[in-house]
Amino acid sequence: VQDVPADVALLDIMLPDGKGIDLIEGFEQALGIPCIMMTSNATVASAVKALQLGARDYLEKPFSLDRLESVIAGTLEVTRLRREIRALRDASGARGDMLGRSPAMREVFTLVERVAPAGSATVLILGETGTGKGMLARLIHRLSPRATGPFVNITATALAETVMESELFGHEKGAFTDARSQKRGLVELADGGTLFLDEIGELSLRLQSKLLQFIEEKTFRRVGGNRDLRVDIRLLAATNRDLDREVAEGRFRSDLLYRLRVFPITLPSLRERKGDIPLLAASFVDHFNREFGRRLVGLAPDAIQALEQHRWPGNVRELRNAIERAVLLAEGPQVHAHDLPADLLVGGPALDPALTLASMNLETLARTLLVRPRADARGNLTEAGRMLGLSRHQMRYRLDKFGIREGS
Repeated sequence: VQDVPADVALLDIMLPDGKGIDLIEGFEQALGIPCIMMTSNATVASAVKALQLGARDYLEKPFSLDRLESVIAGTLEVTRLRREIRALRDASGARGDMLGRSPAMREVFTLVERVAPAGSATVLILGETGTGKGMLARLIHRLSPRATGPFVNITATALAETVMESELFGHEKGAFTDARSQKRGLVELADGGTLFLDEIGELSLRLQSKLLQFIEEKTFRRVGGNRDLRVDIRLLAATNRDLDREVAEGRFRSDLLYRLRVFPITLPSLRERKGDIPLLAASFVDHFNREFGRRLVGLAPDAIQALEQHRWPGNVRELRNAIERAVLLAEGPQVHAHDLPADLLVGGPALDPALTLASMNLETLARTLLVRPRADARGNLTEAGRMLGLSRHQMRYRLDKFGIREGS
């Protein structure tokens, strides 16, 4: 095998000279070859053990060629995505979870590679909530000459305006009632590194004026202080607001915008980079496998289809949260559509066209939505649940809740 690398290994539980289950760890961990187990003597214990050791799937004999082709195709797709994730991370070095192969993300990475080495250039990161603006700021810092210095992050909405100035610039002892000692602000703490101001569009006009003065003069005073202090920092800022509109409506200073928008980078929404969804989702599955001690092998085609059809108003953050939940709920070797949050699922069985508003009640809807898929799946609750975006347990719970018995 070492001389002729394989993409996938089909192992039988019982081999002429041993047990296939004993080879899983060697294939998976030592050689990186995904394993699919086959057996005519399937037991729950043997299936669980095979999956715990790292097997990607489990086939019970006899199985159809269609089933075999489907399992192999799914395994090869997972392997391809994992290799692509590793290649992207190896190529990017410090890029971490900032993955993407879409044209929009390639353009972002090109801009980052150009501006990061300019250790003093101010960068304004624009984009919708959840697109990863904070992550991009950290990437710029890691790729810059200031990477060994501090990265200090402050969110404009995290603190009340009355304490924001003190948090930014610090205060002297006695500057106000609770100032019992001198305090260094975040600007000082970022000396030699990077200061990241997130949601900068939320700053009050008074604090905008203070920030502009600091940017122009490179000096500041602590609250209650009477001497100028100087620091060496790089300023990164981010917002999901349209700052040109904020300027036009008098909520943001135009001179501050000019100083911030030296090098703007706009992160695309997930709707604009849907080709990245399988890659990001696979990366999140790997991440939460490690965090939760799971051994899932990626996403089934129905899950990928559901993810690609969703509008993603919460962008990458929403995708990450959805995958975290799915990894926790998934019962099989892969994440399926029914493991995803219900609001991600589209389609499903249509209501009986004979129903009218007058005839609609909970019992009627329950029978329409539960009984028909169960009949179509010939009583297989797992398959019926998939039609509705539910797990087998969720399907059973709803059948019991409405008193729908076998044959109903």
